[in-house]
Amino acid sequence: MASSIPLPPLGKARTVKGVFSRETSIRITIQAAPSVIWALLTNASGFPRWNSTVLSLEGEIKLGEHIKLTSILAPKRSFKLKVSEMEPEKRLVWEDAQGRRVYTLTLMEQGTVLFSMVEKIGGLLFPLYANYIPSFDKTFEQFAADLKKQAEATAHNNQ
Repeated sequence: MASSIPLPPLGKARTVKGVFSRETSIRITIQAAPSVIWALLTNASGFPRWNSTVLSLEGEIKLGEHIKLTSILAPKRSFKLKVSEMEPEKRLVWEDAQGRRVYTLTLMEQGTVLFSMVEKIGGLLFPLYANYIPSFDKTFEQFAADLKKQAEATAHNNQ
């Protein structure tokens, strides 16, 4: 599913609001192999070690599995998500009834990967609770920066 909003500048999140949904996206280049980035994105227990936006992530990030995520945006609430798509080293999707997050890795020239993350939340009742959901922009920017820092450090250490 292609994003309906224009690509944001590298490292900056962009949110587009609609009546029944909101979509936030970010993209960043990472100097690491897709396998290094993929290993970070699919290791649930390791997420809180490198990702300062996640307090905990329980379960296994495998196709069809359910995971339980607690983020800094809602520390008293856990989100139960299903891993609905996985294409190793290219695409990962998890979702619940309210939203869907898509991670995409695109191999560029000279060992660079373009990482993108897009989350769309919404539904028919979205207008009733939309004002209670905090902006994802800063946490998306932090997530991307944390991933870049950890993946590049890991890649450098593996050389």
